[in-house]
Amino acid sequence: MGSMTIPPSVLWGCQTQRSLSNFPIGGPESKMPLPIVHAQALLKKCCAKYNLSKGKITEEVGTSIMQAADAIISGELDSHFPLVIYQTGSGTQTNMNVNEVLSNYSILLLSGTVGSKKPVHPNDHCNMGQSSNDSFPTAMHISTAKVVQEITLEGMRKLKGELCRKAEEFRDVIKIGRTHCQDATPLTLGQEFSGYAKQVEYGIERVERSMGSLMRLALGGTAVGTGLNTEKGYDEEIAKLIAEETGMPFVTAPNKFEALAAHDSIVEMSGALNVVAVSLNKIANDLRLLGSGPRSGLGEISLPENEPGSSIMPGKVNPTQCEAMTMVCAQVMGNHTVITVGGMQGHFELNVFKPVMCASLLHSARIIGDACSCFTDNCVKGIVANEDRIKLLVDSSLMLVTALNPHIGYDAASKIAKNAHKKGCSLKESAVESGLLTEEEYDKWIVPANMVGPK
Repeated sequence: MGSMTIPPSVLWGCQTQRSLSNFPIGGPESKMPLPIVHAQALLKKCCAKYNLSKGKITEEVGTSIMQAADAIISGELDSHFPLVIYQTGSGTQTNMNVNEVLSNYSILLLSGTVGSKKPVHPNDHCNMGQSSNDSFPTAMHISTAKVVQEITLEGMRKLKGELCRKAEEFRDVIKIGRTHCQDATPLTLGQEFSGYAKQVEYGIERVERSMGSLMRLALGGTAVGTGLNTEKGYDEEIAKLIAEETGMPFVTAPNKFEALAAHDSIVEMSGALNVVAVSLNKIANDLRLLGSGPRSGLGEISLPENEPGSSIMPGKVNPTQCEAMTMVCAQVMGNHTVITVGGMQGHFELNVFKPVMCASLLHSARIIGDACSCFTDNCVKGIVANEDRIKLLVDSSLMLVTALNPHIGYDAASKIAKNAHKKGCSLKESAVESGLLTEEEYDKWIVPANMVGPK
């Protein structure tokens, strides 16, 4: 394979340098996500702790590896992880990138010569009891679980809370409903917002359920799932150490062959986020339509005026938060396609789309969480009900006629509505003109406040 020239200012070694040469694909957007790198370092810290406790490595080697791992986890060494997502499908090059940096940083701590592999070897010590095939999927689970817990769910809970508050704030604001984008019977603005809050709540529940499968770790399966070069109990003890280190309930996967060859848990979490994206897209679209105008649209609500909306039209304000949210939703749906295709690429004992699957899921989890938080702060919190406009639309709606069905029947009520629309008169005028009811009966039967729930 020939010798490689490695820049003197870096801590990586030959395998990393070779990957840089072999996979010059993409720009900054194609870099291996740092949460994966940090998760790899965390699991290697736990492996070093285990191996030290079993006398497999010396105190000097074990302590230095753990200190080096902490430096990676803290972000101090981020510049030493230059590889891209598009490499070997097992993530071997990134695993070795981490091993090489751990080795060389440990050597520095021990006043040795960088690149000598002494006294800390990247394979023999930093990778002891591991294979890329089990350590990389373990890092996939650790990194995505942490991002989902700390960013995705936090953002979604924040959005749900604010939507619930708006549902309560608007609970007495009676408005006209719409089905098929046509006038329908009344409801309250609070009821409408309660639907949005419930969509987000159900999304949170789906994501939380999917977290369970991410808690199962592949570490201990080594190359093909058999656990070669480990001893009995290693997998359980390592999972326990990782759980202690992260504060999350990780356990060892009960079947390592499944854990290496398939990543259904990654597909499952992506599927949950895809459903969330569908919900958020619906909510954002509704809000921008309800806020359309200010004079030529629905104008039932006013969205916050965060910034000028046009470079040529003075005074124009656009629903930019809604647009950002729907773009995020589109990206998440695209990522889910990548992850779905990636999940299909398990051949015999190994799935070989690991890096792109994890990178796509991390991207989705991060942007959904960020978008929910941003959308809450810069859109939902500032929504105001335009009650005069809402009342005008309710009073002029023809679908209030539905309340007459129990009194005069569907067909007669339909004729009253069509007549009002044709003549351009009010529903009340058309009803009295029909001779089927009096003005007093109309006022008694057509009460929008009585139409927003069962009798």
